[in-house]
Amino acid sequence: MANQQTHSPQFLPEGSRDEQVPAVAASIEQRRHQIFPVLAEHEVQRLLRFGTVRHYADGVRILEAGFTPFGMVLVLAGRMASHRYDGLGNSALVKEHGPGEFTAEVSQLAGRPSLVNVTAVGPVEALVIPADQLRALVIAEAELGERIVRALILRRVNLIESGSGGPVLVGPPGHPNVFHLQSFLTANGHPHTVLEPDGEEDARALCEHYRPTAGDWPLVVCPDGSVLMNPSFADMGRCLGMLPELPADKVWDVIVVGAGPAGLATAVYAGSEGLSVLALEQRAFGGQAAASARIENYLGFPTGISGGALAGRAYVQAMKFGVEVVIPMAARHLACDASPLALELADGRRVLGRTVVLSCGARYRRPSLANIKQFEGRGIYYWASRIEANLCAGAEVILVGGGNSAGQAAVFLSAHAARVHMLVRGDGLKATMSTYLIERIRATPNIELHPHTEIVALEGDDEGLQAVRWRNHRTLGESECKVCRVFLFIGAEPNTDWLGDCGVEVDAQGFIRTGDAVTAPAEGGAGSTRSTLETSVPGVFAIGDVRSGSTKRVAAGVGEGAQVVAQIHAYLAMER
Repeated sequence: MANQQTHSPQFLPEGSRDEQVPAVAASIEQRRHQIFPVLAEHEVQRLLRFGTVRHYADGVRILEAGFTPFGMVLVLAGRMASHRYDGLGNSALVKEHGPGEFTAEVSQLAGRPSLVNVTAVGPVEALVIPADQLRALVIAEAELGERIVRALILRRVNLIESGSGGPVLVGPPGHPNVFHLQSFLTANGHPHTVLEPDGEEDARALCEHYRPTAGDWPLVVCPDGSVLMNPSFADMGRCLGMLPELPADKVWDVIVVGAGPAGLATAVYAGSEGLSVLALEQRAFGGQAAASARIENYLGFPTGISGGALAGRAYVQAMKFGVEVVIPMAARHLACDASPLALELADGRRVLGRTVVLSCGARYRRPSLANIKQFEGRGIYYWASRIEANLCAGAEVILVGGGNSAGQAAVFLSAHAARVHMLVRGDGLKATMSTYLIERIRATPNIELHPHTEIVALEGDDEGLQAVRWRNHRTLGESECKVCRVFLFIGAEPNTDWLGDCGVEVDAQGFIRTGDAVTAPAEGGAGSTRSTLETSVPGVFAIGDVRSGSTKRVAAGVGEGAQVVAQIHAYLAMER
């Protein structure tokens, strides 16, 4: 497809996504033995206890894209064919699977609907392994589990690289609604295809049938063939099976609000220790950390790792350990006086938990500019991924901010933009940025630092941003720059407004107090002693960026996410 766009996956190996996407795409064929492993007879025998043997006649549809939830189907005898399917009726053969081969990809760890059609080629005898047993398999059979999980991840990468196996977005190029959905899907590592309305014949036919108005873009064709007009993130989540049904009467051991690095760490460690875990995230796993193009000071990754790749690995780990991850889903109210604790969700549902971990992070901070919302997605961005970078090719851009995330984004964008104007209000970067990033920025000729400077006006029209005016507070001089892309990395505000009537104590800036910082006396299950990460409400903990006094670093958040699990165990033991 000439106008098809694909985007880089979240599940990449060590290193930055920008550098690795071509390498991953080029190596897919070379890694077919890992993508489609053939299990030996003795290995197949070890897997029989995890599933049910079934027989299918020639031509029977074993799995149907968008409909069939499953874990893994392993061929025992005969052959079955996997076909990519895009919801528009287009199908392409992926592979015929023979004895010892299986069909599944990473989302099957969570029992989500298939992204491919699978059909019996002649009579087939197969081992059908449901999602819960697939998770049990990869844990109980360590060596086999490693090979299977690697295959599942690489298959997802392959789907993303080929731009197939997910929803089809049809909309005008540059339309902000198309951009927002692309960004949502890419951040969640989900394959998708983007078509222009007057491009492919399928897209033209779809538009002729639905005749969308300006407010209907994009049209989205789900894997099951249903068509949505300008869907919300929640609509997309339901379309892709990312918003599962949650039993109203189930009491989870741990409910994690926010799936950034801290929340994912809690989910992984709690799940691995046998606790039932529900993780809620309102946009995409990884949170704001996933926007980091390269993290070089994270222990164990000497060549660096992108925030998205780190988050993608943790997300797969969470699914492997049986964590129920719900995206996109925001929490709206926490009933702290209930037992068990009750959490009201954005869609009106109510979930119950013996403990709640608040890792809800922070919201992007906006400058005080009257028309800033007008240009969000049309020139104003709070994220710097490959999608945004492609929009900047050969152009001048502005980046506002002096923290590590801003530095990583500036270096990343400098490889695409003609020039990156970096605006900071202070004297420079030394007080707010790691030395290695400062040195890299100095060594990048097309990054220009503007100290003592902030944006004072945005200019443009309905088509998008066209110019920016900034002011130097030392000289009081103003300059206008004809740029269409501005990236804002000016910090964030704690996402704690929804806790206002719960009794969770916050500091003057709205960050959650824990441990000795809480002024209210300790009470409840922890007796007279409050754990270091426990809030003023017994059984409610806070970690990561939202916690008052926390170190705003990925590694620190991950550490707190692991640390809080021990405190949860102690709390639950005293509650029994």
